[in-house]
Amino acid sequence: MKRHTVIDSPYGPLTLVADADGALCGLYMTDQRHRPPEESFGPNEDGLRCFAETEEQLSAYFAGELTEFTVEPALHGTPFQRLVWEQLTRIPYGETRTYGELADALGNRQASRAVGLANGRNPIGIIVPCHRVIGSDGSLTGYGGGLDRKRQLLDFERGTALF
Repeated sequence: MKRHTVIDSPYGPLTLVADADGALCGLYMTDQRHRPPEESFGPNEDGLRCFAETEEQLSAYFAGELTEFTVEPALHGTPFQRLVWEQLTRIPYGETRTYGELADALGNRQASRAVGLANGRNPIGIIVPCHRVIGSDGSLTGYGGGLDRKRQLLDFERGTALF
């Protein structure tokens, strides 16, 4: 059974979801594309260790004190999606990669569209930094939380904006 809690952030409320094993399996923004229905999150339960750890690390991130998360997410998806999401965690703070570069890292340059689709289904935004993926021409393309949020996160990580 899943459980969830809602925490505050500079983006507004973030819903954290834990799987039956108590591992973080979701971090969703309000109005996020591909956000599962509320009833799938299970009951509200604030006291889980993964929630406290995630909230502490997100607070440090937004304060500019943390550049690498150590929360161990439980990534539930297809094998290809999980490969893409693992690649996302390897993009350093303040840097970006293109969909093509991620496809290259997976061994198939032609898979950039599939990488984009998997990126868009990332269930643990910010911690699994899908916001760090851009178009081949350097443009900001697609983000489940909206392009404004993507721009804000990238600007924040580059030190050009503060929350």
